[in-house]
This record gives sequence, structure tokens and C-alpha cells, in this order.
Amino acid sequence: MTGFARVTGEADWGSWAFEAKSVNGRSLDVRGNVPGGFEGVERAVKQTASKMFARGNIQIGLRIEVASGGEMLSVNHDALQQLLRAFEKASGHAADLGAIASLMGIKGVVENGQNSTRAVASDEVVAALQAGGDELVRQLNKARLEEGGALNDMLSGYLDEMERAVAQADSLAGEQPRLLKARLEKQLAELEASDKVDGERLAAEVALSVAKADVREELDRLRAHIESARGLLEQGGPIGRKLDFLSQEFNREANTLCSKSASLDLTNAGLALKGLVDQFKEQAANVE
Repeated sequence: MTGFARVTGEADWGSWAFEAKSVNGRSLDVRGNVPGGFEGVERAVKQTASKMFARGNIQIGLRIEVASGGEMLSVNHDALQQLLRAFEKASGHAADLGAIASLMGIKGVVENGQNSTRAVASDEVVAALQAGGDELVRQLNKARLEEGGALNDMLSGYLDEMERAVAQADSLAGEQPRLLKARLEKQLAELEASDKVDGERLAAEVALSVAKADVREELDRLRAHIESARGLLEQGGPIGRKLDFLSQEFNREANTLCSKSASLDLTNAGLALKGLVDQFKEQAANVE
């Protein structure tokens, strides 16, 4: 399901903004993009999202701006120590103050200004951002639920139309035996062979054709699938996969209905039903 959410906050050290975007997906895939030093926040938000959602591709981003008063130096001590060891190995002596100053000028050893997000990654800040991440997931869930309400109405409308199409097909299906008999008699007449086929043989052929063209089972299954789909919509929760399966079953029965049809009207009813099934399937793909 699609959805968007944005949560912002400010503090003495700076400001932050969380954003989350959700699009359709057959399974759940949560990905994050956070500044260095806040990987723990990313993991926490992903865990919260995994508990809240069952399907969808979700992108979560965090942007941090350090306040001007919080522009402090942040030294990457691990990188600096590696450079010092490399210097000593190459020169054969320990680095003096001039060498250390040169090494600290290498990109990535010292950061400052707004790039120095690691400098503000205290436990208090991390806790505040995790709370913001939890609120972000709640807001995203709210947005998805609002879309879900609209989808529910749309899918219910398609089911109502499918039910009417099935009822129309049922009223037309009663003409199948008469139409099939008339078709066989016409074919025999065109072959000028009607006098060579006795009445009992003709009746047997008509009965066999009618049995093969009987669509009552397809119509009964269509009605049952419609009721199942309505039950799922009332049930709620992660029902997208089940609706997708029902869409396939709808399509199978509609195809069989068209293949067994002996009249243009029944064929048109089956084609109309197939169109509704396609629309239902397209929207069901948006359901979690």
C-alpha cells in the first residue's frame, strides 16, 4: 500500500526531519538512509515498521541539521591512529606536532559544521530520534489505513457489480439447452443429414452438449468467491495475498463461463465479468 509521512523536531543542538514513503510490494522491504552515527536509530525504526506492516516497499530517511552553536569538531580517532601508525612505519620515528596537524587535515579525520552529525549523537539525542521514528511509523500506518478505507469501498463496489453480472449470466444460462438443440438441428440441416439421425440419437447429442455447457457450477463458485472476498474485507488485516488468490479464481471461472457460452448475450456477460475481475485484481494488489 502507498503512503507518506513526515515528522520533524528541534532541540538546542539542531533540528531533524524523518520522512517515510511506502509503495506496493509483494512482501515487506524496509530500507533506511540516516547520517553516520545514527545506525542504531535506523535499526530501531526498521524493527518498529516490521512489527506494524506485513507488505510494502518502505523507504525511511532521516535528515539532521546541527545548530550553528553546535558546530564542534569531531575527530575520527580510528582513522587518525591508522594514519599515525602508517607515518611512523614510513618515517621510522613518531609524528611531531607538525605531522599530526597535517594528518588531521586529511578528509574524514576531522569533521565540523553541519556535517558533524556524529558530534551530537549522544544517548539523549538518539533516544529522541527513536521516539520520532516511532511516531513516523504510526503516521505512515495512519496514511495507509486511510488509503485502505478508500480501497475497501472501491473493492466492495466491484464485488457488487460482479454479483450483478453473475445474476445476469444466471438468467441467460437457462437458454443454453434450447440454443444448443437449435444449433445441432441447424448443423444437421446444413449437412442434409437430418433424415439419417433418429430422434433418440439427436436427444442424446443434445443432452451431452448441454452437460458440457452447463455453467451452474461456475456461477455457484463465483458467488462463493464473492462472499469470501466480502468476508476478507470485513475481517481486515493483511489480506492482500488472499485477495490476489481470489482474483485468480474469479478470472478462471469467468474464462470457463465464456468458453461454455452458447449465446452472444452470455458471452458478453462473461466478458463484462472479466473486465470487473481485472479491475478488482488491479486494486487488490494495493492491499497489504
